Amino acid sequence: MTQDSTSLSQPPVPHQPLTLAILGAGAWGSALAQLARYNGHTVNLWSRRFGNSLEESINAVDVLVSAISMRGVAVTAQQLQTLKLPEKIPIVTATKGLDPDSTRTPSQLWGNWFPQHPIVVLSGPNLSAEIEQGLPAATVVASENLEAAKIVQTVFASNRFRVYTSSDPMGTELGGTLKNVIAIAAGVCDGLQLGTNAKSALLTRALTEIIRIGTHLGGKTETFFGLSGLGDMLTTCNSALSRNYRVGYGLAEGKSLEQVLTELGSTAEGVNTTNVLIEIAHRERIPVPISWQVYQLLNHQITPQKAVEALMERDLKPEFYDR
Repeated sequence: MTQDSTSLSQPPVPHQPLTLAILGAGAWGSALAQLARYNGHTVNLWSRRFGNSLEESINAVDVLVSAISMRGVAVTAQQLQTLKLPEKIPIVTATKGLDPDSTRTPSQLWGNWFPQHPIVVLSGPNLSAEIEQGLPAATVVASENLEAAKIVQTVFASNRFRVYTSSDPMGTELGGTLKNVIAIAAGVCDGLQLGTNAKSALLTRALTEIIRIGTHLGGKTETFFGLSGLGDMLTTCNSALSRNYRVGYGLAEGKSLEQVLTELGSTAEGVNTTNVLIEIAHRERIPVPISWQVYQLLNHQITPQKAVEALMERDLKPEFYDR
């Protein structure tokens, strides 16, 4: 066996082995745990389902990773505040969503509760089922603290998982969050069998919409053309492994939202994100025509067919114009 083939079959020699606490043992948390262990790190995987101690899970850890659903972030963070989290360790948020009470992103919530800790956002085109199969993938770790981002980069980077750093946590986080809304629309498009032309138009205009929202809220334009923006959107909008895509597809088949969610048996963050996004868009006066149709569809105000008609019948205008 050649040296090159050996390097592809074996994990790289890790930097100094670290101990991680990964909060959330769902598909994404488990995939991240697998990636860290592949590099020789110790992982304390915590879940309410396990009934294991949160206090013991965070004891003497070097990095804390939050892979819990959006609805569990506030409760878990408040519980952590009553415990002794090791000082100044990086807190990595891998949750894609918006808080319905404050309309904040997960990184904003963690930063507010733990201001003395560097906050790192991990987001990218990462379908957990493919990662657990050992298929190659790439992601972004973003933080205002570049050293913290580099630590997280070395924890997860391997010959099957390429990790890039970024100094734009807000853009990185919003790209991964907002694409879940678009994935629902993409599922509707495929479920109605509207064809490749229609879907290409949808995704292109959706990227424009995401950039409009994301830059208004503080993200950098170029971030949305990267892995955590366009890359994540393309993955999520084209795979039946995506729960949000399956929500849209199921609605297009005539199923109720409640039926679709029951069949999924797990959280589709795009549903909550859509409702919070519309609240933000109204408050900030941001035009979001695609997200608005998804919102109406999820809230039983319109049929999938009428949502498509509404988008097609909008006023004619140039493709690009100064806002």
